Amino acid sequence: MRRKRYWGVVVLLLLPALKALSQAPVSPKVELFAGAELHYRDIFYTKMYEVLVNLTPGLKWHIGNRWQLAGQAIIPVYNDYGDRYKKVRLSMAVLSKEWDWNGSQFLKVSGGLFGRERYGLDVKWMYPINRWLALDAQVGVTGFCSMAVDWECSKMERVTGQAGVNVYLEKVNTEFRLHGGRYLYEDYGVTAEAMRHFKHCTVGLYAQYSDQGKENGGFKVIMMIPPYKRKARKVMVRPASNFRLTYDIQGQPYAVKMYTTDPEENEREGHYDRNRLQWGANRMEPDFTNKEGGRP
Repeated sequence: MRRKRYWGVVVLLLLPALKALSQAPVSPKVELFAGAELHYRDIFYTKMYEVLVNLTPGLKWHIGNRWQLAGQAIIPVYNDYGDRYKKVRLSMAVLSKEWDWNGSQFLKVSGGLFGRERYGLDVKWMYPINRWLALDAQVGVTGFCSMAVDWECSKMERVTGQAGVNVYLEKVNTEFRLHGGRYLYEDYGVTAEAMRHFKHCTVGLYAQYSDQGKENGGFKVIMMIPPYKRKARKVMVRPASNFRLTYDIQGQPYAVKMYTTDPEENEREGHYDRNRLQWGANRMEPDFTNKEGGRP
């Protein structure tokens, strides 16, 4: 009788832990995904539109302890932009690591080949002061690196950085951002954004000013791509997580621009693990949920 009572007590003590374990999010170790890029411009009088379409296959390897290795390639499908955009090439290869201190401050350090043909080191920081106010900053040291025509590389000596404030109104799922700094093409500028987060979609307006591009503005739409319920295996194959459309009134390619350090980087999901950073759109219901799958 005593032995039976003993095991009964052990089971009762273990039940909360087993329940928490069963409810813990299931995460894959390796994610293989593919998306597409559509670029168009109407800057020449002799041609109404020029179009560039690329496939963008990529991968993410979650190494553990919040380390991640991510990569992406570009495969041209249709090209009006010229010879520089016709080659299959590697566009991103980044090793990154995240830290947080009791959910009060978040830090992410990345190194490797970034978006916009840059390579180097990047540091991002965020400090959620409360449920509606947060501060953030980013600084990087990069050089030019391109495989479009041949291997082209410059010294890693360009310093870029920005800092700003974010306000989130949870009742209406609306976020306001104000950032300023020194950007990729050595211009100084400021950007004000207003974004409304819907289920699986974010719509935003922005206004900019820089010493090179002067006044500018536009809108952006970020749509998260289904399926929203995924089977988590050790190796997951899926479409890209999001589609992003940006309309720029002035068509400024060299003003108030920053590189990206993640193949699926977007303003809706942010830069940090949403399970740890409960701020902004992360307080909404997740766009994607993982469930146990079969063998890889």
